[in-house]
Amino acid sequence: MTLLSNNRDHLVDQKFQNDVSDADYSNKFFLRLVAKGRRFEKVNFKYTIFDATYLRDCVFDSCNFTGCRFVGVNFYGAKFTGCKFDYATFERTIIASDILDNCCPGWDNLKLKFARTLRVNFQQLGDSKSANKAIKVELDATEIHLKKSWRSNESYYRQKYSGWKRLRKFFEWLNFKVLDFVWGNGENTYKLSRSVILLLTGMALFDVLNFQDITKVASYVNAIIKMPEIFLGVTSPKYYPSWYLAIIFFTRLVAMGFFMSIIIKRFNRR
Repeated sequence: MTLLSNNRDHLVDQKFQNDVSDADYSNKFFLRLVAKGRRFEKVNFKYTIFDATYLRDCVFDSCNFTGCRFVGVNFYGAKFTGCKFDYATFERTIIASDILDNCCPGWDNLKLKFARTLRVNFQQLGDSKSANKAIKVELDATEIHLKKSWRSNESYYRQKYSGWKRLRKFFEWLNFKVLDFVWGNGENTYKLSRSVILLLTGMALFDVLNFQDITKVASYVNAIIKMPEIFLGVTSPKYYPSWYLAIIFFTRLVAMGFFMSIIIKRFNRR
């Protein structure tokens, strides 16, 4: 096996003194690069590694960051407009979450990977607000990508996902939609609360239809009132069959697990 050099230039302790336009800095390795308040327009940074660089208050307009890796970079106050970040990764990099508004890749599979690497990056910095924003973009892109993978007639998806792969993607999308409805894929306490309310309503209807007088309004009211106690295990009606009580017990464990998972995720981001 023969290894060949990729001819990556190593630039250490360099500084941009002036604005840069229509330049090529692809396949470079910048270590401790410095630039403050500079403007970069139509600059090609493809496959470049930025390590421990300081690029504060810089403006990047229509730059190409395809395949770039950012490690310990300070982009504080930097602005990005029309830049390309396909396959780019971020680690411990200070960067504004606005990049998610105007610099996401066009393809949904690349968009979700872009949002994911930013989400992990923001979590490393303890920026919970930006991490939540990245999660929303990631989930939205994931839903669209999964849907296109089994439904779209675009050549990319039909060539990559055909036959059983297409069917598998359908079930992945269906699972995603179900979990999104139940608890927002682990990110939405409102959806989880809504699911619990719907569950209690269903339990109340089951109680009335099987054990109460369906013609009386009081039956429905009483069933709704006592359902929270039954669901939480405070009371267990003796006239309920054992299999139904087992289902309630299992559902309660799942709901509590979902709730604790959301709480733990929120605290871990702080």
